[in-house]
Amino acid sequence: MDDFFAPPPFKPDDALLQLRRSLRELRPLAERGNGFDLQGQRLVELNLDGAALQARIVKQPSRSPEWETRTLKSSADVRQFTDEVKRRLSRWSDE
Repeated sequence: MDDFFAPPPFKPDDALLQLRRSLRELRPLAERGNGFDLQGQRLVELNLDGAALQARIVKQPSRSPEWETRTLKSSADVRQFTDEVKRRLSRWSDE
């Protein structure tokens, strides 16, 4: 059977819960509604969009930030997004 090594189907509801849990563990972030803030500034927004997640992250924290939008369609996408948030938090705290 060719599907033996196929990944399990992506469940956006479950992925959203897992992603929120992962981001809550990143201590400086505070969960607010559908996103996460750092010192009162919105950094991440998450929304369900059918069979995928829409995730927005700021390029640089500011009063009127520039946003990057990503569509997360697999568990690998969710892991990459989480890693990207960690990298940016680390970079912003160093600045």
